Amino acid sequence: MTTTSPTPLLDIRGVQHSYGEVVALRDVSLSIADREFFALLGPSGCGKTTLLRSIAGFETPRQGTILLDGQDLTALPAHRRPVNMMFQSYALFPHMSVEKNVAYGLEAEGVGKAEIRRRVGETLEIVGLAAFAQRRPAKLSGGQRQRVALARAIIKRPRVLLLDEPLSALDRKVRAEMQLELKRMQHEAGMTFVVVTHDQEEAMSMADRVAVLNRGGIEQLDTPVGLYSRPATRFVASFIGSANLLDGSATGGPAGGASSVDVPGVAVFPATHSFAERESVTLVARPEDVHIVAPDAAPLQGVVVDTFFLGGSSTVSVEVAGLAKPISCTVHAANVATRGERVGLRFDAARVVVVANPVEAPAPAAAA
Repeated sequence: MTTTSPTPLLDIRGVQHSYGEVVALRDVSLSIADREFFALLGPSGCGKTTLLRSIAGFETPRQGTILLDGQDLTALPAHRRPVNMMFQSYALFPHMSVEKNVAYGLEAEGVGKAEIRRRVGETLEIVGLAAFAQRRPAKLSGGQRQRVALARAIIKRPRVLLLDEPLSALDRKVRAEMQLELKRMQHEAGMTFVVVTHDQEEAMSMADRVAVLNRGGIEQLDTPVGLYSRPATRFVASFIGSANLLDGSATGGPAGGASSVDVPGVAVFPATHSFAERESVTLVARPEDVHIVAPDAAPLQGVVVDTFFLGGSSTVSVEVAGLAKPISCTVHAANVATRGERVGLRFDAARVVVVANPVEAPAPAAAA
C-alpha cells in the first residue's frame, strides 16, 4: 500500500534493486513532503537501509527513479546530491572540539570564517550544545555525541537529512529523551528527516508518517495512529504494537446481513468488513479493545493465566479453548482478575479490524 504526500519534496517511483539473486526492493513508490519527519520501519532484511542508501546515492537501483524537487537524482553521485546522511557510527574526530567537528564540512567547502562561526553557533544552539563547543568527544555522553553528529549533518543545510538507526547506540533512557529532542530539532532546523529504524516505538513517537516495509515492499504507509488503529495487513497488525490475531472466515459482508468473523471452535465475532463469504481473514483486536466481564455476560470465556501490573494499568492473559495463544487484555485497574479465575471476554466490535489472511508462498530473501 502506498500513499502520496500533499506537497512532495522527495518522489520515489517504482524503485527495484537486488544483490544477485537476493531481492532488496520490490517496486517501491512513495512521496515525502517538505519538512516532514518520515520513518522507514521494518525488521532486519526488509529493504529499508537499501532504500535509504539509494536516496543518498550509495546504491544505484536497477529500476525506477528518485526525484528531489522534480530533479532526477538517479544519475547524480552521492557528493552532488542535496542530501546528507547520518550513520549509526557517529564517526566524530576525537582530536577536534565539538565546534571544530561541526565546522569541518563547511571548512572543506571553503566557506568564509565569519559565516562558519555564525552557522556553527546557530546549529549548536539548535542541538543544545552551545555550552560544550570547546569540549572533545571523549568528554561527552553518548547522547551529546549523537547531537554533535546531528549538528554536523544539518549545518550544511541539506534538503533532506537521512538518519540510519540514529539512536541505536544509546541506552533506553537516553534514547527516549532523544526521540523527543530529534523531533524538536527537526522542526527548528526546518528540514525533511528520513529515518531508518527497526524500533517501532522510535518510529511511532517521532514520525509524521511511517512506511512499514517487509520483504522489500511497502506493506502500509500511514500515520502512526493509522498504522496502530487501522492496520492494512496481518504483518502490520503483528509488527506494530501488541495485538490479538484470530484467524477465521468472513461471514456476512457483501453477501448481506451483519458482518462477522467465524473463528472455528471458538466463537463468531461481530466485525465490520467487506470480504467475501468464507474468505480467509484475521480478526485484529488490540488488548485495550478486549474487555473482561462476568463469564455469563459474554459468549467467549476463558481462564486467567497471568496478570502483570504496570502502574496505571494491568495486562491480563486469558487462555481460551481452541486458541493456540492466550488473549491479552489491558485493564485500568490493579486487581481486576486473579490467576485461575474464569472470566468472560467481550471484543469492542467498533474497534476491531479485519484483514486478509492469504496463504502465501515463501518469497525470495530480501536484503537489509
